[in-house]
Amino acid sequence: QVQLVESGGGLVQAGGSLRLSCAASGRTLSTSAMGWFRQAPGKEREFVAAISWNGDSQYYQDSVKGRFTISRDNAKNTVYLQMNSLKPDDTGVYYCARARPTPWDTPAAKYEYAYWGQGTQVTVSS
Repeated sequence: QVQLVESGGGLVQAGGSLRLSCAASGRTLSTSAMGWFRQAPGKEREFVAAISWNGDSQYYQDSVKGRFTISRDNAKNTVYLQMNSLKPDDTGVYYCARARPTPWDTPAAKYEYAYWGQGTQVTVSS
């Protein structure tokens, strides 16, 4: 079993930055792709970014390209999401997730992920 714990969320003004962390316990993350998703009030959970098991490949939702960076440190069993130039539309609960075994290096579909954290709130004020 894998437990994922997100941290680093908070309240920030538009244009600001936050760095989210996702720490895993129970099993190593080093063999799995990892992803970040978010859910705004009244909306479905949506894909934000994914990273391959070794960190060589990343994939982003179009709206965050050039502003967000996903990275990982397998030695620390941790995945990060650096968020810059934040906008009010980025507000939501951010979840990290561990992918199932998949042929895709950077899966974007929710069903590709087997383990989810509890989420961390990100609020961007205008």
